[in-house]
Amino acid sequence: MRILLIGHGRMGQMIEGLALEAGHSIEARVDIDNAETLLSLGPVADIAIDFSSPAALPLVADHIRRTGTALLSGVTGYTAQDMETFHSLGAYAPVLHSANYSIGVAVLRRALSQLAPSLLGSFDVEIVEAHHNKKVDAPSGTAKLLYEAIDPHHAYTPVYGREGILGARKGNEIGIHAIRGGSVAGTHTVSFFGPDEELTLTHRASSRAIFANGALRAAQELITKPKGCYTLEQILFGGNE
Repeated sequence: MRILLIGHGRMGQMIEGLALEAGHSIEARVDIDNAETLLSLGPVADIAIDFSSPAALPLVADHIRRTGTALLSGVTGYTAQDMETFHSLGAYAPVLHSANYSIGVAVLRRALSQLAPSLLGSFDVEIVEAHHNKKVDAPSGTAKLLYEAIDPHHAYTPVYGREGILGARKGNEIGIHAIRGGSVAGTHTVSFFGPDEELTLTHRASSRAIFANGALRAAQELITKPKGCYTLEQILFGGNE
């Protein structure tokens, strides 16, 4: 697999190392400080793997439109408008965006989408995520992804932390809380609190390598797909999720 690597931070470097170990090739590297290189870069790779930043999206989108290169993105912090731009790229190439490429998180998301309809309304829901002290966005993209799995139609109100005298917890809210410290790779806990019982599901990452390995696995599947915008669940498990 020939890779155009966009973003050469910790995740980009890890993906590069694992890709080379697996026999893939890195045809070009582009980082935030030289992202304009994409404007003159032709179709050099089978897939562009982007772990840069939302600011690079216009340049990335231009490259995909010109070259038809498959695109796998793990960029977090996209706005709703950014996501519209990303989804539009499916008209030019197979594209995939996920805030988390862990196989375990993909399974957790699927489990939550199946559990939530039976529990919402009679159980309170709280999401807690913990990450290292260098992470710049909060809540994490994964926490948002899990929230979407629980409440895809946005019938509930997300509450980001609590402070002061708020009165009793409202039944139509889902709490989302961020913890930052040390070198935590990523821990996400979803709790359903019901009358006299509690159901808690936790995914704990011990290394960022799980995200890099998952991204490479998804990339190998994505380049076999026709043009379109895919979810990680579609790529890993098939179906029409």
